[in-house]
Amino acid sequence: MTPDRDTLSAGDVVSGFEPSELVEVQQVKAFGDRKLVEAIGLQSRRHYKRPLSDDEIASLVRVRGDTCLYEGDAGAFLLGAEAERIRIAHQFDPLFAVNSSIVDPLPHQIEAVYRFLLPLPRIRFLLADDTGAGKTIMTGLLLKELLFRGVIKKILIVTPGGLTKQWKEDELQEKFGLYSRLVNRASFDAEPGQFSHYEEGIFVISVDFLARCEPCLRAACATAWDFVVVDEAHKLSAYEYRTKVDKSDRYEAIESVAKVADHLLFLTATPHKGRKDSFRRLLQLLDVDLFQKDEHVASHVKEQIESYRAGADMPDIGEPITHARNRFFLRRLKEEMVEWNGDELFVTERFKTSQRIALQNQPLVLGYRSA
Repeated sequence: MTPDRDTLSAGDVVSGFEPSELVEVQQVKAFGDRKLVEAIGLQSRRHYKRPLSDDEIASLVRVRGDTCLYEGDAGAFLLGAEAERIRIAHQFDPLFAVNSSIVDPLPHQIEAVYRFLLPLPRIRFLLADDTGAGKTIMTGLLLKELLFRGVIKKILIVTPGGLTKQWKEDELQEKFGLYSRLVNRASFDAEPGQFSHYEEGIFVISVDFLARCEPCLRAACATAWDFVVVDEAHKLSAYEYRTKVDKSDRYEAIESVAKVADHLLFLTATPHKGRKDSFRRLLQLLDVDLFQKDEHVASHVKEQIESYRAGADMPDIGEPITHARNRFFLRRLKEEMVEWNGDELFVTERFKTSQRIALQNQPLVLGYRSA
């Protein structure tokens, strides 16, 4: 309180009376050498009654009273108002991450993030769009939306070794303004407890370092991750030979981390490599209970697909998963991707293997293949 306003009166709103909230003074009475202050919390609506000395009353900060003073720091007030505006902006801007990032997203990217991923209460998803679709941009938009909404705080991004710096600097920091920590041999040896030391943040690590460094893998498995992203997820190989299952070190590492992850997102342009067992094992990392058998994969996906594409035929599990749209995975080819004006994004023609072989066997004439 200011020296000329060291008394309280009914209607004053002050801070410092109750540590968890502001209170509005209801009544002030004499109470021996103190004053009995009756107040009500603005948020909890709880009633408080507390005897305070003159010094304690003077230490309170009047937020609102019968006299307005303009002696505060205008710059600090502006920063506070801007911080509060940004904090709640997602409630009024449905594309907040788009408008606060240096990206020009395409229709299929907006569709993936805001139609398929964000509405899921728990994201365990395989994003399998064709090469060049911008899966990293979709991931950045998704992470930024969830971060600003306060849904996630601690994130682990697992990538091939050659992409860690690109994820940290080009994708997250430059495009989305998200700072991340690069975890490698040097940084982990310097701070082996960094996963548990920081209560929030983004960590980028290579899948091979995670799989081959036992102390790092143990530390990652001992951490409760809000969100885990695995880039190039098709590199997580697992094959079945009768009763034997051959799992790669990468697969086993992600299998362990997946158990302590709330949300899990796989990125790959080649999800199905022609083997049912390998594809099913990849889906089991997302949900081990739903995908125990090949027929379970087909049936569960078929159950979900109708809510996204009415009347669509479910492709056989041994066939490419093109056009699959459900709560487990999303696969779209270049031919489907368009600009905002409807023009094709990729001008390309896709050949089947038999067509490609026949084309290669045709004679060359002046550098061009004959028709």
